[in-house]
Parts: sequence; C-alpha cells; structure tokens
Amino acid sequence: MTDKTEDLTAEGKYRAPALSKGLDILELLASVAEGLTQVEIAKKLGRTTPEIFRMVMVLCERGYVEQSGEDDRYYLTTKMFEVAHRHPPIRRLTSIAGEAMQRLADQLNQSIHLSIINSGCVLVIAQVDCPDNNITSVRLGANIPIYDTASGRVLAAWMEPPALEALLADAGDEPKDRRAAFVADLPDVRAAGYCESPSLTIQGVKNIAVPVFDFSGKVIASVTMPFIHRLSGTSIATAEECREQMIEVAAGISRRLGAGVR
Repeated sequence: MTDKTEDLTAEGKYRAPALSKGLDILELLASVAEGLTQVEIAKKLGRTTPEIFRMVMVLCERGYVEQSGEDDRYYLTTKMFEVAHRHPPIRRLTSIAGEAMQRLADQLNQSIHLSIINSGCVLVIAQVDCPDNNITSVRLGANIPIYDTASGRVLAAWMEPPALEALLADAGDEPKDRRAAFVADLPDVRAAGYCESPSLTIQGVKNIAVPVFDFSGKVIASVTMPFIHRLSGTSIATAEECREQMIEVAAGISRRLGAGVR
C-alpha cells in the first residue's frame, strides 16, 4: 500500500507532486540572478499563485529561498551550496585541495579555483586568492557553461563516450560551432594532460586547467588558474612555470585521493 502523497504510475515510477513543485521552484530561481515574484514563478511553471505561495513559504522557512524587502522578489540562498558541501566526497576533495591551492596561489601570485561537473555546467566548489592587490578570480559557487571554460574541457577529456554524450545533452543546445570546437579540443587536452587556452570570457587572461583523478582513475575535478601576466609584484612567474607547478599540485591532490593506488 502506497502513501497518499505518492502515485505509482504504469511505468513503475513514483511521483511526489509536492516535492516536484518545490524542486521546480528551486531550479527556476537558480537560473535567474534577478529573482522572481510569486506571480512570475507561477506563470513560468504553469502553476497557480496559491499553490506556489505555499511551496515558497516552506522553502523560505527552511532557508533555501529568501524574499527581498524592496520588490517582493524571491531569491535562492546559498543553502543548497552549503548542503552540497556536507556531502563527504566533496568535503574531502575541498579539504585536501584547499591548503595546497592556497600555498600555490601565494607562491605564484595567481588566484586558483577548483571545479566539478554539475548538471552540464562547471561548478566552482573552492576558490583561493593570491596576496596581490590586483586579482582575477572566479566566484565561489559559480555555475559556468562547459563550452566557455578550460575546466570544462579538462573534466570532459577523460570521459568515456556515453558519459560525454550525457554531459553534452545536459549542457543544452549551443551553436553547433561552439559545441564542435569543444569536442574537437578534447583529444589534444587528454594527450597534453592539461588545458591551456586564452579565456573565452576575459581578454588577456590565459586559463590553465589540470585534472584531479580519484582512486578509480576518473577525473573528478579540475584545478584551474586564470593566469594574468604580472609586470611587478612578489612573484612574476611565467605561464609555463605556473603550468608546471599546477600539474605537480594536482598530481599531489590526486595521490591523496588514492589515484594510482589500485
């Protein structure tokens, strides 16, 4: 006998309408930086305002959503990000990588971030700044289209064909030339063992991304440096010097995660 809140369909799958509505709201708010009113949420989801009101109130009470006092718009809080970091594999990864990344950032005078794949995007799960007054960094928690990043190429380059196809499907529709360029880059990235390329979003920045492997040999993260050419400061390491140090640090993180010990 099933619970009243669950429907067993002909395909043998359970449906939980209330849960689905809550997840729809969270996913919608995650896609809009400017927030949405209740009426806008209801319209975009094809729901009535009263049923959206009840769900939004619960999400606010639980801390996943907050309301602006100025324009009554609802915004996603950082709680989902915080909850994700309680997951042991991510917590262990950031714990192991964080200290090594900070030491390298201080040594090379460059900012560094750690990324994973999340729903067809690159998610920044750790970020450290260098000591210099002028920095170029990526926001912690940022979700970035895979096609725009060196990290995305590193995370995809070691994937088996089925996993890569699933990733490209999750990434959504893109102009064919961008998708083709992304896929064409992957063999060279895998052969080199890293990705080094001009930023596709900021002129003058060179992205250096190196894979982090787990005990099974799978790439689970990318350590990435948005390299900027410094004219002065405590360290003016070249891109080549930074790349070599990045490879060494990523290898150390991989070893601590059990890579190569099978």
